[in-house]
Amino acid sequence: MLSILMIGAGGIGGYYGARLAEAGHRAVLTARGAHLAALQKNGLVVHYEERVIECRVPAVDHAALIKNYQPADFDVIAVALKSTATKAVLGELGQWLARSEVPVLSLQNGVDNEPLIARMLGDTRVLGGLAVRIGGHIVEPGVIAAEGVAQIVMGEWPCAPAEQDARRPLLEILQSAFEQAGIPTTISDDIRYELWRKLVINNGVNPLSALTGLDTQSLTRHPAFSKIVYGMMAETAAAAKADGVELGKPDVDEMFGLISSFNAIKTSMLVDKEKGRPLELDSIAGAVLRRSEALGTDAPYTATVSALLEHGLG
Repeated sequence: MLSILMIGAGGIGGYYGARLAEAGHRAVLTARGAHLAALQKNGLVVHYEERVIECRVPAVDHAALIKNYQPADFDVIAVALKSTATKAVLGELGQWLARSEVPVLSLQNGVDNEPLIARMLGDTRVLGGLAVRIGGHIVEPGVIAAEGVAQIVMGEWPCAPAEQDARRPLLEILQSAFEQAGIPTTISDDIRYELWRKLVINNGVNPLSALTGLDTQSLTRHPAFSKIVYGMMAETAAAAKADGVELGKPDVDEMFGLISSFNAIKTSMLVDKEKGRPLELDSIAGAVLRRSEALGTDAPYTATVSALLEHGLG
């Protein structure tokens, strides 16, 4: 039986936590506010495709986590928070996390979360990861709606070492547990490459969807907006060179084809905008713009859409 702490029981973390709990694994979730209260009172309800998953799982805030648990109580600690919260949660839980050598798996948007975690805990404790082809959000406290293949790709950060270390056997244990719980899972030898490929999609559709109010299908099938989506994807691929990741036109074409084949998904950034929450703009478009500047290249599509959002013109 796997024991996992899921920091952040939103649409992504709540879905994966529910699937693992349903399969008999021990999952502990963190949340706050009305969502936490509902989880503690009524349990977690997940609407996924044609299924409804209902489960009772321990749910705590960070203060109760520090008081009642030790990091060593878990096989892995997964972080499924918005990228905007990574720095703050590391500040809040850093001393607690330092009590053990348990690996930390990031399942977040962007390419800057793993470096932040590694700077605090060291590279050898970091597992990079991404949730692929999943849309999920809290529809009301204690209730989550999710859709898509909901695959996980994960690996040693920043890439698999030449000689096997303790993270690879753990990754294989996690892969087996996730697969058994109905979560398609792949282990990558170069997780930073995979994170940048996902950022190609995220930067292509997330900011523009928040600006226009359109879902992914509407954007990729629109004669004008589809060109902007492709342009922002191409700018992301070019920016990856700053991190030593080589992405070319075939990667952009593949990612554009992938997002174009999705169902009509309302992006997480659009949902955040509608709910008045902070946008992951700096983690997505900002990551591209910072690296483009470092390379001395322009990213006009990304810069324009980002500026319009920052000035509240969407």
